[in-house]
Amino acid sequence: MLRKITVALASVGLLAGLTACGSSAASDDPDAPLKVAVNPVPHGDILSYVKDNLAAKEGLKIEIVTFSDYQQPNTALTEKQVTANYFQHVPFMEEFEKKSGKKLAFVAPVHLEPLGVYSKKLKSLRDVPKGATVAVPNDPANEGRSLKLLAANGLLTLKPDAPASATERDITSNPKGLKFKPLKAAQLPRSLEDVDLSVINGNYAIEAGLAPNKDALAAEKPEGNPYANGVVTLPENKDDERVKKLVKLLQGPEVKKFVEDKYKGSVLIAS
Repeated sequence: MLRKITVALASVGLLAGLTACGSSAASDDPDAPLKVAVNPVPHGDILSYVKDNLAAKEGLKIEIVTFSDYQQPNTALTEKQVTANYFQHVPFMEEFEKKSGKKLAFVAPVHLEPLGVYSKKLKSLRDVPKGATVAVPNDPANEGRSLKLLAANGLLTLKPDAPASATERDITSNPKGLKFKPLKAAQLPRSLEDVDLSVINGNYAIEAGLAPNKDALAAEKPEGNPYANGVVTLPENKDDERVKKLVKLLQGPEVKKFVEDKYKGSVLIAS
């Protein structure tokens, strides 16, 4: 009898799980809410502002799905759990496409989170000692971005044709003998106690209470920067009217003012 009850309960649980999975799928219905995957900061904050203050005027319903890492938003998109995501730049998207074999569509840029070099041990990049340990993001696009930032500030030299996904193999000169410690991007703020320098993505820096324009020893410049975060969808959905409305709102003057007032230079509107 106990076995029958256990099996019955398991069946009910499985059915509930399948129902939950089915209900989480994105809809192509133009009147359905647009499900958008984001990282919490600043993407989730910006999208919440749009949802609460602007979307109704455009007749747009938005459902926000939040992920704390850089992998799940694209997985959710390719599995059609969401119709769009807003967390990544073009080089990151292209690396995902190369690795997964899936095609995505970058619809429009929205903002830039300047990558910064931070330290709890050093006051200036002039103080970097020989053999210093540098934590960098371990995904190819942001690792290459980190190396380019270090090169732009004279700590190393890269090959002239180094790609966006540059690695240590593209370094031609490392006069300080820097040692690199690749970590998941979300772990980089916590690495500050253990390394000499940490190159931290803007969103995780902000979450950790760091401001790229104040606390970073060096930060990316916005001019000509290819790393603007934007709205991404599947190729067949890039003309979805809901996606077009979302882009219009994200690129509008209200969002520009919201970002400038809230982040005070730590997040920059894409030009």
